Amino acid sequence: MQSIYERIEHLIAERGMTKKAFCEQLKISTGNLGDWKRGKSIPSTNKLIEIASFFDVSLDWLMIGRLSKEAIVREKREDYFFNVLRQMNCQESELSTVEQSFISEYIEFTRYRKFKESKDAGNYRYQPETEDENKSEQEGT
Repeated sequence: MQSIYERIEHLIAERGMTKKAFCEQLKISTGNLGDWKRGKSIPSTNKLIEIASFFDVSLDWLMIGRLSKEAIVREKREDYFFNVLRQMNCQESELSTVEQSFISEYIEFTRYRKFKESKDAGNYRYQPETEDENKSEQEGT
């Protein structure tokens, strides 16, 4: 079973960040990160919330490794998104898995950028995407 630190480490690697950059962005001392790694301490509740928002993961997953219903729905929504694209494509050529991955990463990057902009503007509350945003993403606007 993975520890909280191992899940954080996984998220850092997945984002392509260094641990130092992660610590700087979330105002965590490298000493604290080292304590988390050695199991001497764990992040505070507030810090866990901040980390979960930063990486757009649920607290359930970050703390105990369990996917939330929202994450499962998000995965199904992505499958639906690509099925709609296939149906709309008049030339009947499907997107490759590499192209699908690129689109998914771009959508995730856009959501992160929106979060970062709202954070820089002083609004630290993460805003999940709405139905209208989902529709506009599917329509390509």
